[in-house]
Amino acid sequence: MVEQAIFHYRDQGSYFVHRHVVMPDHLHVILTPGKSTTLEKAVQLIKGGSSREIGKRSGMPFPVWRAGFTEHQIRDQHDFESHVRYIDQNPVKAGLAEWPEDYAYGTAAGKFAMDSWPLASGAKAPDASAAIRRG
Repeated sequence: MVEQAIFHYRDQGSYFVHRHVVMPDHLHVILTPGKSTTLEKAVQLIKGGSSREIGKRSGMPFPVWRAGFTEHQIRDQHDFESHVRYIDQNPVKAGLAEWPEDYAYGTAAGKFAMDSWPLASGAKAPDASAAIRRG
């Protein structure tokens, strides 16, 4: 349900998704907000959209997510690649999979196409790009 929310709003043009993993108790995502979306609004869309669906399907009481999030401005290609490795290895380190590709709820599983990282083409880092860690 969390992945559905992430990619539903991505497909609507609210933001670009460069990497993600949904863990049992938190989410990691590298995203770049769209022209009319702030980072805060992107997080609100993901958390709000998934909370509604989780509540409907499971009867889980609100709030599903803790308030707030942690952001990190991606500085350069090296920083981006470091965060990609961290995100991909998160389920392995948690003992949820032997290899990143074995974990069904992350980019490494290959279920969703990712948006290219702007720096891969040598462009300047976008000001709003961030990695959302706990939340």
